[in-house]
Amino acid sequence: MSFFDIPFDLKLPPLETDNPAPGRRVRQVLPRHAGTSLYHSLYLPEDWTPGATYPVIVEYPGNGGYREAGAVPTTGRLEDCPLGYGISAGLGFIWVSLPFVDLAAGRQAVNWWGDVEATVLYCRETVATVCQLYGGDPRKVLLAGFSRGAIACNFIGLHDDEISKLWAGFIAHSHYEGVREWPQSDHASALGRLSRLGDRPVWISHENSVEETSKYLDSTGVTAPFTLRTFPFPNHTHDWVLKDLPLRAELRAWVSRVVG
Repeated sequence: MSFFDIPFDLKLPPLETDNPAPGRRVRQVLPRHAGTSLYHSLYLPEDWTPGATYPVIVEYPGNGGYREAGAVPTTGRLEDCPLGYGISAGLGFIWVSLPFVDLAAGRQAVNWWGDVEATVLYCRETVATVCQLYGGDPRKVLLAGFSRGAIACNFIGLHDDEISKLWAGFIAHSHYEGVREWPQSDHASALGRLSRLGDRPVWISHENSVEETSKYLDSTGVTAPFTLRTFPFPNHTHDWVLKDLPLRAELRAWVSRVVG
């Protein structure tokens, strides 16, 4: 059976321009970016109630323009992020999808990093707003991403001491920073960011094999609790979290342990 033969059991909620409400995914704009085309998405779980607190999944998308046979091309836009919804099935977690900020153009960067410092600031401000206004628990914020977004777990999430303090754990599917060199990410700078990880848990999954990543992590001397899992299909895709797969069940159990 191929990956494409497995049916979806979840469908991403549409991105709406409306006020936040339980079970809806809405577009939001930070005050500093009013009048631009920059925004993020906020999803309040179906069981959300005012005054309660919830763990938060913050997610970055992969690069745009990638396509494999039988698949829809990736857009590189935050609208297509599925990890937070696939992990939570719309319950129990606030889910936020963030842009890589093209500051000069005032829009999402659909490939690579855009303005790194502006992207880091956008992330910090959004997490603070979600925790302050919507009941996000600052002790239980996870950073997730696919492909470019997986690399961003460290490239953005561990960029400096301030942003690195936000996270209770990390979920990286298809790539991990430091294993290879990427734009603005060489081995030395990647190791410097990884040194900020401390003892926080990291989920790393990859199609076909995680051996290359395992060897890299062994070489760093970093002893954080890494969970490495092989995605049992050759496809470079984030859509597996929208399908009833054993790996998704394992990821959900891992997340539950991390956020308690």
